[in-house]
Amino acid sequence: MTFARRLERLAMAAGGAARTVAPSSSTAAADAPPPLPAAPSLSPPGLSRPGSTLSSDARQRVEQLRQQLQALLAADRPASARPVPARPVSARPVPARPPTARSDSSAALPHAPPPASRPPRSGVRMSLAQLPFVRRDTATGALWQRSEALTGAHRIGSVPLERLAAAEPEVLAELALDPRVAQAAPSGWLFLDTETTGLAGAGTLAFLVGMASLDEARGATLEQLLLREPGQERPLLERVQERFHAASLIISFNGKAFDRPLLEARMVMNRLPRLPERPHLDLLHVARRLHRDRLGRCTLKRLERDVLGFDRGPDIEGSEVAAIYGHFLRSEDASGISAVVAHNLWDVASMLGLVGLYGQRLPPLAAPDLAGLARTLLRAGALQEAERAAQAACDGGGGVEALRVRAELAKARGDAHAAIQDLERVCAEVDDPAGRLELAKLYEHRLRRPARALEWLERGTTESEIDDARRRARLARKLSLC
Repeated sequence: MTFARRLERLAMAAGGAARTVAPSSSTAAADAPPPLPAAPSLSPPGLSRPGSTLSSDARQRVEQLRQQLQALLAADRPASARPVPARPVSARPVPARPPTARSDSSAALPHAPPPASRPPRSGVRMSLAQLPFVRRDTATGALWQRSEALTGAHRIGSVPLERLAAAEPEVLAELALDPRVAQAAPSGWLFLDTETTGLAGAGTLAFLVGMASLDEARGATLEQLLLREPGQERPLLERVQERFHAASLIISFNGKAFDRPLLEARMVMNRLPRLPERPHLDLLHVARRLHRDRLGRCTLKRLERDVLGFDRGPDIEGSEVAAIYGHFLRSEDASGISAVVAHNLWDVASMLGLVGLYGQRLPPLAAPDLAGLARTLLRAGALQEAERAAQAACDGGGGVEALRVRAELAKARGDAHAAIQDLERVCAEVDDPAGRLELAKLYEHRLRRPARALEWLERGTTESEIDDARRRARLARKLSLC
């Protein structure tokens, strides 16, 4: 119950006591806040006021309580009168150009501004003109655009940007398990990332679109499009369509499930043609295939830290982005948008670094990641390259996963002895029922040793009871013929 409502009830209960009970001293009367106006009665017509039955002592006590609540309400009023702000961040403008590459192999792009949960209380505001965007008038409205050129000398963590131009489309196609990627010329690669007002729904907007492509100087050109207000969405979408039509390959991080479907929905809402079909390299899928055994959840920030080898520094959380844009629309304060722009720039730049790393034939990855690479190449049918990766993983201490994938490759090329050697090492280190089943199969069918196969079955496998009984019976018949 609010103070005002309590005062109202106390006034009804006092029944005019405020006019008859005097302050205890002249000092108290001077310090007390001015009395509030009498609250109108909330009783239905015809009912008497309950205060008329109170005794004199009770009325005096009610009046003291009323004065205390009145003082509390007066003290609380300035704070409660302040509007509750939204949740944008306090941020400095994004630098117009990133600094030159550093020798410590850390990222050479500008650090994101520190995050904050609320707008700055100091009153420091930032206008849209202070952001590094240029207004371009189009036939359908104003487009707020920003371009940033990165030379090949820049580094994204430990990866020089010049490696991006040397990335092999065939390698990326194998990691994507999509042969169409191999036909995409690097000059037409389009990196894509969006910042949105929500996660789903017809009303969700992409208010910031970050894109990048390779340039002729073995570097990259980054482009960002800002939606100044929802009514200016059409020119932004038309620019995205223009970039899609010129692209040979779309590269994103979870863009297959989120970014592209969202942009498709906005095209429909604005009665624009659908985006053209292009091969799509989703780096989230590639990262999970290579790094999930070591990293678990493959977020972009975690890949930056544990794969690319850098920390972007203070940054906003993705959950804050929508609130920041809402504050910008209500107040025209662009201080929070500056942090979102830097966040988006980092996301796009990190994708550039990942493609530069993944596009090498045998990238410098941790041993467990090389095991994931070998397994992915095995799925793609690139057996020779998979064996190289598996051997590098085993040599680097990749553990049982590296041994498992090397055994699978040995089995695929028909080398049963090498496969059995690796699987027996795996089963000696960990409890692996699937490995024991593979050993039983190899001993039975490849080496024709039913007794050894039965020994591995006795230790327990993943086979169903029916299939296990059939295998045992078959092995028993083979033993009886020996």
